[in-house]
Amino acid sequence: MKDNVQISRFLSYILRHSPESIGLSLDKQGWGEIAQLIKLAQKQGNQLTYALIEDVVKTNDKKRFAISEDGLFIRAVQGHSLKTTVEYQPITPPNMLYHGTASRFIDSIFDKGLIPNGRQYVHLSDDYKTAVNVGDRHGKPVVLRVDSQQMFKEGIEFYQAENGVWLTLEVPVKYLKIDER
Repeated sequence: MKDNVQISRFLSYILRHSPESIGLSLDKQGWGEIAQLIKLAQKQGNQLTYALIEDVVKTNDKKRFAISEDGLFIRAVQGHSLKTTVEYQPITPPNMLYHGTASRFIDSIFDKGLIPNGRQYVHLSDDYKTAVNVGDRHGKPVVLRVDSQQMFKEGIEFYQAENGVWLTLEVPVKYLKIDER
């Protein structure tokens, strides 16, 4: 592996979606032993080291990963398609959150609401610009405003991952509006 982007993609794939593809075991909260990850990655020709992993964790702009306090384990902080049970504590959201998507998904979203689509949670941002960037990755961006305060008042729980991403199980259509800035 040549650079941090490649390493980050590799770690995302392994820690969020397919640890079994290299034989890695994760615990119920998504933690994997770093020494085992390195050994298994190296068996497949990926020259992964603790220093490289540590650098990716520290420099990843989206803060996708966390290393345990003892330095022995790593996990993805959110975005899992795996059935992990990362324990998030419910938290009061800001009044408004945002979701970036591509224009081609709008009809489906306004039919079904926002659903996790293979992930455990719907991902939201408290920052409009971040939502635009997310939508831009998938096509012509559209930003949806989420009335998170009303959802919360009506009993829908919100969580916040270690990297600041807001999470909820779903966003029903009645809480969504297109932000037309």
